[in-house]
Amino acid sequence: MTEHLTKATFLSKVFDYEKNREWSYSGDIPCVIDFWAAWCGPCRAFAHTFEELSNEYAGKIAFYKIDTDAEKELAAVFGIRSIPSILFVPKTGKPQMAAGALSKAAMQQAFKEIFGIDAPPQSRIIVPQSRIITPF
Repeated sequence: MTEHLTKATFLSKVFDYEKNREWSYSGDIPCVIDFWAAWCGPCRAFAHTFEELSNEYAGKIAFYKIDTDAEKELAAVFGIRSIPSILFVPKTGKPQMAAGALSKAAMQQAFKEIFGIDAPPQSRIIVPQSRIITPF
């Protein structure tokens, strides 16, 4: 499930840039932040993928959204010039930014490369032998 961040919640959950000059992530698990706006078509299209991934990676990655119209200061701090922009924040090390609506596969690849977290196993549909229909 995604959580919408304000400046106050960003400062407490991600990074307090008002008190610290050096990047230091505050979270217990890696996070990914979607910088978006309601009027942005690609942002709205990407929202479904982002929400789906948040359910699949629940407990492994925190998923946050920042409305760039409501949180102009946060957008400025990160130099957001186009949206959607996706910020990948590992537990240790520097965050990495990607511009544009990424595909689900690209997001999963980024989670593996940046966070070291593989995609969760996909659900398999098992059809019992007695239910298999064979042609005549």
